[in-house]
Amino acid sequence: MKKIIFVLAMIIANYVSEAQIKTPQPSPKCTLNQVVGLTNVEIVYSRPSAKGRDVFNNLVPFGKLWRTGANENTTISFSEDVVIDGKTLPKGKYALYTTPRADNWEIIFYTKTDNWGNPENWDETKVALKTSVKSEHIDRMVESFTIGINNLDNNFAHLEISWEKTIVAVKFEVPTAKAAMASIDKTLAGPTAGDYFSSAQYLQQSNGDMTKALAYINKALEMNTDKPFWYTRLKSLIQAKLGDKKGAIETAKISLASAEAAKNQDYVKMNKDSIAEWSK
Repeated sequence: MKKIIFVLAMIIANYVSEAQIKTPQPSPKCTLNQVVGLTNVEIVYSRPSAKGRDVFNNLVPFGKLWRTGANENTTISFSEDVVIDGKTLPKGKYALYTTPRADNWEIIFYTKTDNWGNPENWDETKVALKTSVKSEHIDRMVESFTIGINNLDNNFAHLEISWEKTIVAVKFEVPTAKAAMASIDKTLAGPTAGDYFSSAQYLQQSNGDMTKALAYINKALEMNTDKPFWYTRLKSLIQAKLGDKKGAIETAKISLASAEAAKNQDYVKMNKDSIAEWSK
């Protein structure tokens, strides 16, 4: 009997632990991803609704720091440096805080992003950028708090915050021309030593065209004046697969010396083991 009661208790306990009541969140979470020019922007925030309440200067008091949403920090991430009001905001992730007022809002990008709401102790050294923008009255009602990225251009966009009948827009500029030219210059300059190394490594590991792999690794070594020990290690492996054990041993000795100088014991051992194997 006790055994039956124990089994039933375990079944009930498992059922209770697995069962979860699902109800709508009062401030559902939203993730927004937008590409502006060549810059990736991500915003993660929770969206409270007005529900008949007076929002600004009541639910959200004027002149006081606001979490800009609900629940955990509203965050915004930029994949590249952006410019706001003539000031550079380095690429990265920020908590978005605001101080709403009747005619303008202060917008604050804060480097600590793991607070729940406002920080317990505000640290001015964590303010990456601060700017002020005018607030505008709109005729339509925005029931749910909304953050968007609009007025897209290759070189800029507007971060828009709207709720009730108020909207503010923060213009941010993105380095599209700089990024595009860097991509063009890199592509037209041709492959790098790393590109040749990766290509040779792929062919070696996949048992592809070893003659081509040898040409690629030789080009990588030619372009890299440091002659890294992992480059020469790869060349020795390719030479061995091509049947050139004498050449593979000579190259492995070069890799071994470099690995010993760098105190990389993994490569020291691999090269010693290969030299011993190829010397048989």
